[in-house]
Amino acid sequence: MILLAWILVMNYSAGHSLVEGGWSLLFVLTLFGCIVLHEFGHALTARKFGIKTGDITLYPIGGIASLESMPEKPAQELLVAIAGPTVNFTIAVLLWGYLRVSGTFPDLAALKDSATLQDQSFVFNLFAANLLLATFNLLPAFPMDGGRVLRALLAFRMDRAKATRVAASVGQLLAIFLVFLGFSYDFWLVFIGLFVYLGAGGEAAFETSRQILSPHTVRDAMMTKFSALHPADPLGKAVELLLDGQDQEFLVIDQGKVVGILLRLDIIRGLAALGKASPVEKAMQTEFLTLTPELALKDIYPKLVATKCSVFPVVEKGALVGVVDMDNIQELIWVNSVVPAAVS
Repeated sequence: MILLAWILVMNYSAGHSLVEGGWSLLFVLTLFGCIVLHEFGHALTARKFGIKTGDITLYPIGGIASLESMPEKPAQELLVAIAGPTVNFTIAVLLWGYLRVSGTFPDLAALKDSATLQDQSFVFNLFAANLLLATFNLLPAFPMDGGRVLRALLAFRMDRAKATRVAASVGQLLAIFLVFLGFSYDFWLVFIGLFVYLGAGGEAAFETSRQILSPHTVRDAMMTKFSALHPADPLGKAVELLLDGQDQEFLVIDQGKVVGILLRLDIIRGLAALGKASPVEKAMQTEFLTLTPELALKDIYPKLVATKCSVFPVVEKGALVGVVDMDNIQELIWVNSVVPAAVS
């Protein structure tokens, strides 16, 4: 909403009429519609391979489809990664066809003048924007789609972890080039370069963590001693447990079954809104992920990272046998990365 208001303000300050400001607003909304379709390209292709999408989030600089994970098979990852840019290329081709048939496609030689470009038709600008979106997203660097396309192609010849490292290195080299280019031409390229560099490093670190976890199951990271609460317990009791020990999050158990999760942030919010005497069930989270001891940590790690909760009950044959939290998993990753011999 702030972005849309900013567009109207900028149009007004540039001396444009209300109608011109409205067209600018409509263009941005239509462009974001194309971005949504781009993300649906990823999400619906991933669904074909049994991968769900939690949500699609729109940012001022684009959108992100929160897939539970990327497919392990290179061919499937390639299709999921390329689906988004393919949507934008398809939209661009359809708009190009319309401009050609209607005889409104502009003289390309005249487009060298930036002022002339600004005066082009709504449809042509939308065509150019989709073409730019598709091309930019295919840059061979994480977190853009091109980085995943490159990894998928490399994974046909090498293991996924090595393919990720190579693709991340290529992306970081490209990011450094963009930063230097930005100092000479457009400072926005510096920010884009930093964004790409951090994204590439994050993807490499994530895949390295999965590789380290590959020999392990949930049982290896499970804790059997943990603090628990009852739904009717007052929040004051949760505060006492929080101050008295190391636990930052708690299982809420009723008649032997986990009915909720209470995180440190839930306690703080509950205290502020409800007070110490309020029951835990008023502040707890009721949506959480339940694990079994024999699940492979490598396979479920992407889901654990993506979920809002950071603690997960472990159930075996219907009975609660332990709990896993993200701190435990990170410690397991740290130990095995520092002491490789610890990997069993």
